[in-house]
Amino acid sequence: MSKVRDIATLYKMRLTVIVVLSAFLGYLMGADSIDWKVLTVLVVGGILLTGGSNGFNQVLERQWDALMHRTKDRPIPTGRLSPLEAAIISALSAAIGIAGLWIFINPASGLLGLFSFVSYVFVYTPLKRVSSLAVFVGAIPGAIPPMLGYVAATNDFGLEAGILFALQFIWQFPHFWAIAWVVHEDYQRGGYQLLPFIEGRTKRSAFQMFSFSLALIPVSLIPWALPAEQPLVGDVSAVISVLAGMVMTWLALKLYRSCDTSDARRLMFASFIYLPVVQLFYVIDKIS
Repeated sequence: MSKVRDIATLYKMRLTVIVVLSAFLGYLMGADSIDWKVLTVLVVGGILLTGGSNGFNQVLERQWDALMHRTKDRPIPTGRLSPLEAAIISALSAAIGIAGLWIFINPASGLLGLFSFVSYVFVYTPLKRVSSLAVFVGAIPGAIPPMLGYVAATNDFGLEAGILFALQFIWQFPHFWAIAWVVHEDYQRGGYQLLPFIEGRTKRSAFQMFSFSLALIPVSLIPWALPAEQPLVGDVSAVISVLAGMVMTWLALKLYRSCDTSDARRLMFASFIYLPVVQLFYVIDKIS
């Protein structure tokens, strides 16, 4: 059982569940009826792919994970898993996940899975210690799950899939910057540059978080604002998305005014709630 717990930690299972939930809701946005085989492969393949990506991230960052309080007890820094063991588990997991998406759903889904894995592990991960631009780079694979879910349902890289990608892309900036603000000292121990500016916890960084939080409001309304013959969602989700965006924007404004870590923590927790709530109401509005 201890080995199972270590693999779950390697997979970052809480994060993995959030990612797969986003793909699941993206599938429901695209599907006219549920194909349970496709949905099962999407969920299982998504867990394997995301877990493998997270595992490789920890293999590559193992020496810096050992320096940070929040990561020093992970399986690789503590020696509960060797780097080779973790790399093999992660490689097999990601390969099986990508193959499942490609073979049992459609090649487009497999390509999206492969792109997200390569860009997350081999571009975003090493860039984290070089430049704060890593957040922009990481937001690309991070925004793929709802698009992947939609493509799994439709086999189409259309406007709707792009809109779902855009919302999750914009959301990641206040989300990850709020996390980076809260754990700034720990990230510094590992040599990571993840706040928008090198100065760290400043009004300039807080203003970037406010700007992207505010941008969530118009972006989240795009599915509702599409022409009448092809709207993705109705009025209920439009209202919910505006209200949720206003909460994010208000909390980001409070952080800009105070530059207080407690306000960054409130924004961080709000961001965890924002995305599944907005996406869930998209689905409810679509099927009602």
